[in-house]
Amino acid sequence: MQNLGEEICGEYLSYFYNCQFLAYNIQTKDDLGEIDVIGINIENNSIYCCEVAVHTQGFGYVKDNKPNDYERLTAKFSKDLRYLNKNFPKHEKHLMFWSPIVKSAKESSKYNCLKEVLRFQEDFLKVNNIHVELIINQGFQNCLNDLRKHSVGQTKEFKSNVMRLLQIEEALKGHLKKKSI
Repeated sequence: MQNLGEEICGEYLSYFYNCQFLAYNIQTKDDLGEIDVIGINIENNSIYCCEVAVHTQGFGYVKDNKPNDYERLTAKFSKDLRYLNKNFPKHEKHLMFWSPIVKSAKESSKYNCLKEVLRFQEDFLKVNNIHVELIINQGFQNCLNDLRKHSVGQTKEFKSNVMRLLQIEEALKGHLKKKSI
């Protein structure tokens, strides 16, 4: 079962990338790993492979009490790319990293999570010739806003709890503007 962040990602892929097929928590047997979200747009033969990290205190992986973001992202997306190349060799591949809070730090700080994520993105492109799109910070907020706007005026009940919540919030907001109580 997908978590909330994965559902947000999947709903966005469905509505804004026209993915007709979504799968969550796909086991990659060759690498003993998991891919959080895969979306497939059948019409344009594209596949979207997403890793999602929704941490309210900010994104960050740690190994042996040390930050491990660069290494962990490199390993995850390398595994994802191997899976896609093996199982979807003819699809146009899109890799995405979704995380609402990726913190930056002062120049004098020993560690800067945002810099490490950007370094990962740059190095992954150099090594694999594929861009990992970062849906982080304001980009994540923009995607939530897009989903919220999509829910406005929809009268059908969404099957997704995320979309249903956004739909209710927007309907309530409109109702409260009209009512004095």
